Amino acid sequence: MRELYVGQRTEEGEDGQKYCFDYYILVDQMCVSDGFACESYGVKIAAADGSEGAQLPHVTVSVSRIDELMELLLRNTVTPSTLRDVVLDWLA
Repeated sequence: MRELYVGQRTEEGEDGQKYCFDYYILVDQMCVSDGFACESYGVKIAAADGSEGAQLPHVTVSVSRIDELMELLLRNTVTPSTLRDVVLDWLA
């Protein structure tokens, strides 16, 4: 699996503390059937200080869809703890 760094966002929490997150697109191979595979894309968010992180591989096989998702994650400064819920809502 490869990680493509996309960007970083810093936001101030309700407690006044600053939080900084790095965003990545995950690129991997996904078996489809009988030895056939295709490239799949997922997402990863990691706190810049290494305190937390989350990743969801194999979200889509579409480059345009993973770009759309990553724009949404960056625009809204999605955190590692909310990544799964946001992606599940996005897929629905």
